[in-house]
Amino acid sequence: AILAQGSCLCARVPALPSCLQRYCEMSTLEDRVAALEAALETAKADYNESLDTIWMLLASMLVFFMHSGFSLLESGTVRFKNTQNILAKNLIVVTVGFLCWYVIGYPLAFGATEKTLNKFAGGTGFFMQGLWENKDALRFWFFQGAF
Repeated sequence: AILAQGSCLCARVPALPSCLQRYCEMSTLEDRVAALEAALETAKADYNESLDTIWMLLASMLVFFMHSGFSLLESGTVRFKNTQNILAKNLIVVTVGFLCWYVIGYPLAFGATEKTLNKFAGGTGFFMQGLWENKDALRFWFFQGAF
């Protein structure tokens, strides 16, 4: 009758017969397995999120370093006295390009909403508004900005 109530005797009775001890251990073991399975699913999701972030950052850095390759190409096609100016120009282009992408580029390219009739250009997300809550959107913003 005590076992039918669903309560575990392990906490109340210090010396139990082995069959009742196993029953109490099984119920806690099942609870532990269920908790571990839930923790494993959470860890898998976090692991996949980390891998996605690492991959997007690696791809973004590879695209971003194409700018340095282009700088080397341009500096190799001009005279030695103009090399510093070409490198400074390319640095300014990348910096201003990312700032423009931050302010107005991303919203115009990807900020379209379902409520507006304008499907040509977006009108939301200026200054990355609302992007900090969504990690996928933030990775996408950085990857697209690298171009």
